[in-house]
Amino acid sequence: MRAKYFFLIFIILISFTICKTPAQSAGLNFTLGFPMNEFRDNVKRTGFGGSFQFLFWNPTKEYPYSFGFDLGYLNYGSELRSEPFSSTIPDVTVDVNRTNNIVNFHLMAQIIPPTGRIKPYIELLLGGSYLYTETTINSWGSDQVASSNNFDDWAWSYGGGGGILFEIVPEKKFDKRLGSIYLDLKARYLYGTEAQYLKEGSVIVQRDGVTYEVSKSKTDLLTISLGVVAYFGDIFNGE
Repeated sequence: MRAKYFFLIFIILISFTICKTPAQSAGLNFTLGFPMNEFRDNVKRTGFGGSFQFLFWNPTKEYPYSFGFDLGYLNYGSELRSEPFSSTIPDVTVDVNRTNNIVNFHLMAQIIPPTGRIKPYIELLLGGSYLYTETTINSWGSDQVASSNNFDDWAWSYGGGGGILFEIVPEKKFDKRLGSIYLDLKARYLYGTEAQYLKEGSVIVQRDGVTYEVSKSKTDLLTISLGVVAYFGDIFNGE
């Protein structure tokens, strides 16, 4: 649970920094995550989710690199079943949904050409991943009745990757403060330290209680992402 507060503090600090930085870029991506090595031995399913990245300044000819952060989410397992609302109200059912998730945060360094309609780049990342399993109870119409965090753990991670940006909207097409917009295709490999986690089928519900079959391994992950990246000037400062 402490990892959630860790993420909240970082988001607040990052948001403050964004408002003070004159030129930036931001991107949103749809992501597929493939467990690797020991992690793949326990988790067979491909994860899916998304990520948000932010770079604090735009690269120039003199300095063709930038630094920023990446915040991502992956779901790597889910189970859904219907249960009676209670033993005294068996004719009313609710949906019980259990999800296995990864939230990761990485500081990122990116080396990329400052100009061009097609821009290949490489990235280095350092951060960590918060792995957790959550169960929610939903009534008809998807209204959440209750939720519980069944299990969680933290793993440090580092790695690298690369990708290609394809320009889809030229610079200053809409507004002088808005730069180019690019289609972003990338792949990353993250080496994760050892962590404990649950997977599909790890939670065994019986009449006398609940049993957790906890898995433990390193948490290496290969991700492939597709999204968009927008370059800005002083748009966040209103200039």
